[in-house]
Amino acid sequence: MTIPALITERLQLKPLMAEDAVQIQQLYPRWEIVRYMVASVPWPYPDDGASSYVNNVALPDMAKGIAWFWTIRRHEAPEDIMGLICLYDVEDNNRGFWLAPEYQKQGYMREASIAATDYWFNILNKPVLRAPKAALNNRSQRISSSSGMRLVSTGKKEYVSGLLDSELWEITRDEWNAFQSK
Repeated sequence: MTIPALITERLQLKPLMAEDAVQIQQLYPRWEIVRYMVASVPWPYPDDGASSYVNNVALPDMAKGIAWFWTIRRHEAPEDIMGLICLYDVEDNNRGFWLAPEYQKQGYMREASIAATDYWFNILNKPVLRAPKAALNNRSQRISSSSGMRLVSTGKKEYVSGLLDSELWEITRDEWNAFQSK
């Protein structure tokens, strides 16, 4: 299945490509972004970190049909990556994202998240979406709660910044479609 671009009011979500690693490498290795990422993210971030991840993890998983990755770009600057959003067909970890700090607090990630979540449910026909996150990641929590998701479990998990309280949020397809029709 070819992954389509997703278009929102202000954004273009373009399928991830190998050449995107150059911009990702410039944006991603910042503490504000990586501190709440899973501990498998190397820190300090290596000079080839984005290229290695894009070419050895993301693109192969997309080719296998178990992941869908999009770069996030504004309509007025379609060549400039702002962040990344992905969907994964793995248990208890279906959506992840990051946005460069200079683009945060403007509703961009919420907008991208709605588009990706709708794709998960209404194109891929998945029954439930689960998103893990560090309990300290208030912005991610707000995106989940404002889109109808609910907290279903808590625990501890290793993140780049150490062992932290962790949360698992979820929403079903029926709940999502009812929430979107309000």
